Amino acid sequence: MPEPLPVPLPVERLRAEAAAGRIETVVVAVPDLLGRLQGSRLDAGYFCDRVLTDGFAACGYLLATDVEMNTGPGYALDAWGSGFGDLLLVPDPATLRELPWDPGTALVIADAHWPADPAAPSTTDALVPFAPRRVLTAQLDRLAERGLTAYAGTELEFLLFAESFDVAYDRDYRGLRPATRHNVDYSLTGVTGIEPVVGRIRREMKRAGLRLESARGECHPGQYEIVFRYADALTTCDNHVLYKTGVRQIAAQEQVAVTFMAKYDAGEGNSCHVHLSLRYADGTPAFAADGAGDAAARGPTGPTAGMSALMAHFVAGQLAALPELTLLFAPGVNSYKRLAPGSFAPTQVGWGRDNRTCPVRVVGAGDSLRIEHRVAGGDANPYTVVAAIVAAGLYGIDHELPLPPAVTGNATDRTDLPRLPTTLGEAVALWEGSGLARSAFGADVVRHHAAAARAELAEYGRAVTDWERHRGFERW
Repeated sequence: MPEPLPVPLPVERLRAEAAAGRIETVVVAVPDLLGRLQGSRLDAGYFCDRVLTDGFAACGYLLATDVEMNTGPGYALDAWGSGFGDLLLVPDPATLRELPWDPGTALVIADAHWPADPAAPSTTDALVPFAPRRVLTAQLDRLAERGLTAYAGTELEFLLFAESFDVAYDRDYRGLRPATRHNVDYSLTGVTGIEPVVGRIRREMKRAGLRLESARGECHPGQYEIVFRYADALTTCDNHVLYKTGVRQIAAQEQVAVTFMAKYDAGEGNSCHVHLSLRYADGTPAFAADGAGDAAARGPTGPTAGMSALMAHFVAGQLAALPELTLLFAPGVNSYKRLAPGSFAPTQVGWGRDNRTCPVRVVGAGDSLRIEHRVAGGDANPYTVVAAIVAAGLYGIDHELPLPPAVTGNATDRTDLPRLPTTLGEAVALWEGSGLARSAFGADVVRHHAAAARAELAEYGRAVTDWERHRGFERW
């Protein structure tokens, strides 16, 4: 096996690999509204000679579709109204890497820009504000204005099945056999049978530049989680979408199927927990208390021990903003079936120290002190999830919100706490009416995500489910 190429892959090294015939193709990909990578496969020489500096055109509707690639009115980009015109995809060289599971291929993630005005070709192209990567970098820019940087890590779960994607499709995704028979949470023997597949995923993700931290079986039969080490927030989200794409491609090659959907059946759902902390420009942790001004927050004991005043405000912001921003954590109808009591997914709004029943769990100490945000499922877009966490935290910091008391015990039993939205319809109504969302993200982003949610609701409203047939076919 050849030595893995460095990450990021320097352009001159790519040129050499292309000349030697080792890298033939470069995939130029943009994250879409659902967090999927969409794009084109380009000749490596053409990419180096032209696309790296000039960008590559792609139809703008890629950023305004549902899961079926249908588009329509209501989005901030009206594809029909604009004649399905192009956007310009500008590659970010910091994301360039080879794909070990796709020999001879490299991939680069691009930012979406509006095309240049033909009447003023020298005008700098503007980033598309509702492109998910830009939604995140806009919030990171707001942090930078305050001398802060966000670091994040995501914990993404998936279900693995013994059948291939083709077989799963032919069976209408029913009657599939999970790759493990039992709850294999932390099991060292129950995952032996799936190790050839998940072991390959781990190895090839490391070769693609992701730094492995841990891996284990999870609660639902066939469920698995691979955790990669934290990085700056943008790098973590770029790695997340690459990982999700690679897992599906490797699974297809291995003739098995995976799903990241939030709730496949009545069993445990797939989560995407996000660990996040802040640092000052000099690298000093911003969440750890240090200095006389933070003496009250520092403890000496209790849930807030070791927390800076800034962290207390940041956590308070999560709680204040969460109902209005839930749409970014739970974007589909299915998302809300995971957010149910007794499911290790939160239902009420609260925080706790090492309390997994809360949507915001404070963990670690000193330099590793951080929040674990537990609302998002495997179906969430990592860019908009992290953007929502940052925006909520900034709201708390800017308004110096006081931190409510920590929740002890089972937060899902606490009827005195505010609750999360229980349906997509409720979440989109809160999102559309949120002055906080409009102020943090802008009207275009609010309108864009609301249109996506309402399109999802419309499709769901037209569907006739198995439940309805079983209940009403003979007896209604």
